[in-house]
Amino acid sequence: MDCNHVFVSKVNRLIVAFTLFLAFFSVASPAFAQSDSLQTTVDAHAEPHGAEKFDIGKFALHHIADSHSWHVIGDTYIQLPVILYTANGLVSFSSAEFRYDDDAKVVVEKDGQRFVKMHEKIYYASATPNEHGQYVALDEKHHALNERPLDISVTKNVCTLLISIVIILAVFLNVAKGYRKNHGKSPKGIQSWMEPIIIFVRDDIAKPNLGHKYERFMPYLLTVFFFIWFNNMLGLVPFLPGGANLTGNIAVTMILALATFLLTVFNGNKYYWKHIFAPDVPKLMWIVMIPVEIVGIFTKPIALMIRLFANITAGHILVLSLICLIFVFNSLYIAPISIAFAVFIGGIELLVAFIQAFIFTILSALFIGMAIEEHH
Repeated sequence: MDCNHVFVSKVNRLIVAFTLFLAFFSVASPAFAQSDSLQTTVDAHAEPHGAEKFDIGKFALHHIADSHSWHVIGDTYIQLPVILYTANGLVSFSSAEFRYDDDAKVVVEKDGQRFVKMHEKIYYASATPNEHGQYVALDEKHHALNERPLDISVTKNVCTLLISIVIILAVFLNVAKGYRKNHGKSPKGIQSWMEPIIIFVRDDIAKPNLGHKYERFMPYLLTVFFFIWFNNMLGLVPFLPGGANLTGNIAVTMILALATFLLTVFNGNKYYWKHIFAPDVPKLMWIVMIPVEIVGIFTKPIALMIRLFANITAGHILVLSLICLIFVFNSLYIAPISIAFAVFIGGIELLVAFIQAFIFTILSALFIGMAIEEHH
């Protein structure tokens, strides 16, 4: 059914909604980031040697990293379950037992085993502390040398993943219900908001790249598009249920890229594989062409993985770094400029959230389309 008229009639609503999101998150995100930065700075100056300069890199990387607890506001945290697979089997306990320590100074004893947490990584504790009071051995770069159990904990990113799944299911079960209820009628409610985007994915991504076989891959393309977009948006929300950097986690982008890779490889037709292993060039050139084509099979999903990871992570780091300029210069006079730029970049991040979902989806469709293209 051609529903392009829906897009025309509802486009104004989408523009209004996007503007409201832009206004709210652009103001809220810097405010919360500034609050966290201020607390970190105060804590740093509370140390005996508090004359050290504010470390933007350490602060930004800490805030975009995964963690075993979820920061709510101020000193309020949601403690998450720690699940470890050790030589003695599974061990589980609350992250609260580390008592907010992330410097390997608090030892948790469970089932005859001792654990410490350092930089959000859990290690087997040493028998005695080092000169800094840490129950780990350190190399010259202050990296822990202790062995680590297999960590399968429910971290902040895992919680965000589960929340996004619930949100996506709630939205699209409602949309499916709307299609059944309003069959042959104009869409209503949330269906009217989502249908223009679904049509956009179908008409501007799937059909141009997949041709008449587009319907076969629409479920995957819609899933990956909305999964990335929704999680990009959640990452911009400075409070629960947002604040995590799920799509800026390279493990997540790797799995998404792997899904595209598997679909491409297992759906490749004989013409696709002939182009790789017997290209239409002089056979002497096969020595060069075949290795290049084989490498290309793997570089495509690797590019997908790195592009999404790098763009989302860079955006978060940039906003945090702009806010941190206030504390680097240790002056409130820089605050108006710092916050103004952070608001501007925060607004751009909303557009980037959509663009990155679009780019990942259209490149996935392109790669799959190249694999299933019929010989002419």
